Amino acid sequence: MSDRRDYYEVLGVSRSATEAEIRRAYRSLAKKHHPDRNPGDASAEGKFKEVQRAYSTLSDPKKRAEYDQFGEAGVGQWKTTPQGQKVYQWGGGSTVGAEDLEDLFSAFGGGEAPSIFEQVFGGRARRPTSRQPARRTPDEEHHITLSFDQAVHGTTISLQLTTGREARSQTLEVKIPPGVEEGQKIRLKGRVPGLNGGPPGDLLLRCSIAPHPYFTRSGADIYVEVPVSIPEAALGAKIEVPAIDGRSTVTLPPGTAGGAKLRLKGCGVIKTGGSQRGDQYVVIQIVPPKPLTDEQQRLFEQLRTIDHSNPRGRCPWERGTAQ
Repeated sequence: MSDRRDYYEVLGVSRSATEAEIRRAYRSLAKKHHPDRNPGDASAEGKFKEVQRAYSTLSDPKKRAEYDQFGEAGVGQWKTTPQGQKVYQWGGGSTVGAEDLEDLFSAFGGGEAPSIFEQVFGGRARRPTSRQPARRTPDEEHHITLSFDQAVHGTTISLQLTTGREARSQTLEVKIPPGVEEGQKIRLKGRVPGLNGGPPGDLLLRCSIAPHPYFTRSGADIYVEVPVSIPEAALGAKIEVPAIDGRSTVTLPPGTAGGAKLRLKGCGVIKTGGSQRGDQYVVIQIVPPKPLTDEQQRLFEQLRTIDHSNPRGRCPWERGTAQ
């Protein structure tokens, strides 16, 4: 007989515990005893494996029912030994040969008296049923945070994630394509370990993108606010501006107004699923000198006396437009 503790005792729940209570207990214990949090602690590793075994059984309604009736033997599995013998294995490695088990069924098949199968397995003798077709393991979603530059240009990152019901830790090298957007999911096929021999599930990485100090993004377009002086805006100038691929020079036309947008075509982000790029927009912010020198004060006063333009002349309230 196995000397292992009862699975309910391992998780610290009652035999009438709900699925949610079992899941909460498992998550708490798995986190507490995970090898990554207890490096070099063999006892913690043993407890972690014990918690995995208990949860693997009690989280599955069919396995839980069999465990409640037959104990560990009820949730065993058929295996083939290196010598080619088919055996039924359960618990800590206890096995019985297929032929021996068949003989027991033949001799005690529904028997009125307790059978050897009952003594060994802890339940009434019954012929093992065929295993249900293994179902595909559900997909899992994890969140990752990328820098602005990583999302724009693409990169390869190394991730250490815990996946699957068995909370298996794995290190992944993930290629991030250029142009990833906020909330976009990257699918890694077959990276969630399969359950009970079933096909593995996919790992979905939902991307969050950290803000940039001065660039902002809208789809495939990039925006950057650039301050200019009053003379530059009035007279025009060539100014150097930042771009996602380095620096660029733009021409500021004479009389440029604050809030004007200068377009750098094809200097944005690669569009999702394609090779074309968006644009970059330089948003002009006119910054008056502060404080004014005496000379600047004199020149601006002179400009005011000769400038008869009215920038508010075309505003609706000046034209008498009804509200």
